[in-house]
Amino acid sequence: MTNSSTATPFSALPLAPAMLENLTRLGYTEMTPIQAESLPIALAGHDLIAQSKTGSGKTAAFSLALLSRLDVRRLDIQAMILCPTRELADQVTQEIRRLARAEENIKVLTLCGGTPMRPQTASLEHGAHIIVGTPGRIMDHLERGSLALEALNTLVLDEADRMLDMGFFDDIAKVVSQCPKERQTLMFSATYPDGIAKLSQRFLRNPKEVKFEEHHDDSKIRQRFYEVTEDERLHTVGMLLNHYRPVSTLAFCNTKQQCRDLLDVLRAQGFHALALHGELDQRERDQVLIQFANRSCSVLVATDVAARGLDIAQLEAVINVDVTPDPETYVHRIGRTGRADQDGWALSLATMDEMGRVGGIEQALKREVEWHPLASLKPASNTPLLPPMETLQILGGRKEKIRPGDVLGALTGEAGFKGEQIGKINVTDFSTYVAVERGIARDALRKLNAGKVKGKKIKARLMDE
Repeated sequence: MTNSSTATPFSALPLAPAMLENLTRLGYTEMTPIQAESLPIALAGHDLIAQSKTGSGKTAAFSLALLSRLDVRRLDIQAMILCPTRELADQVTQEIRRLARAEENIKVLTLCGGTPMRPQTASLEHGAHIIVGTPGRIMDHLERGSLALEALNTLVLDEADRMLDMGFFDDIAKVVSQCPKERQTLMFSATYPDGIAKLSQRFLRNPKEVKFEEHHDDSKIRQRFYEVTEDERLHTVGMLLNHYRPVSTLAFCNTKQQCRDLLDVLRAQGFHALALHGELDQRERDQVLIQFANRSCSVLVATDVAARGLDIAQLEAVINVDVTPDPETYVHRIGRTGRADQDGWALSLATMDEMGRVGGIEQALKREVEWHPLASLKPASNTPLLPPMETLQILGGRKEKIRPGDVLGALTGEAGFKGEQIGKINVTDFSTYVAVERGIARDALRKLNAGKVKGKKIKARLMDE
């Protein structure tokens, strides 16, 4: 690991003089931490998994690696970058073009859904060195035989976690299976959900990892306890939500009945809440989890049993509506927030009768818990707490051969929405769920129902209550 306090200049890398000169002209002098860690590995030809957020300088990191292996005299596709959205693909293309100015005539093509196929096919016939695109559209070109990858030596998976969110695993797998085995693969991801491990085991060879350790430390989780009476308890949950205004909250209850009661109270107070308990069938459970994970439901009310194995990437708060008798369970519950580089709130309600259980938690934590008065809870805003997204359900899924790229293409193409306005896309056997920003939901619904997906008319509805 390089010492981040002393920045390394690009001139320390084995790059061509013309490339270094161009970097200086572009104002690139010292490497960002992700560049300093990943470029020596990538330039040495190793496969790589790197943790990085947008804006960390990762585009230059993989671009310099693939440009250094490029043979300009050979007009064949030698590098390919897969991106989740058209906007990101456009950004990456521009950046590569700037970095490639040191060489004569490097051709970079962008292949994304939401724009017509024919001009792309025509451009491919003229040849290109580098392809940047979305998995679905690249797969379409491969299926039509308009894209040849035998000369490919570098494959980049950019924002891999976001591509998995958008349901692109199968498309990525199909694209990668058509790439030469002897290639270098570089994968960049801000978070490490399970799918990332699955991707890297299948498609990378002995990858080196560059992780900027975000320790899962207690300081990320701010714990606060509030003393309540039994009849204040459920009402207080709404006060906590209005005071802290978390985007996503998991509220734990000790019993199924408490879950049902809390759900009724929260809905009556105008919150978008859903419950997870043992009586839901698999389809209902999936629908609840999809809406919570894609941020179109503010509060998920659950028992410990129902929440088993639940891994939601961004959780701003956990509320313990009752104190669990088992301190281990408390630690497990609150460990679901404050992931990656975000802070999280762990808020607990306790009655006098539960003080013994709180004592058990203090022993497990080896410190006293922090108490705050109920009177300190003031609504932070007069506007209701609304989730940022809404979910559209489209009738038709895997059985109708619908792919996430088809839905993304329909919304960003004909319908004219931006990739940023579209959230997670989940395709199940018979339905497809797509999260869209709340402000465009009605419009998106209207345009989907008026337009076509995969050349067919579809039926879509909003999943709100």
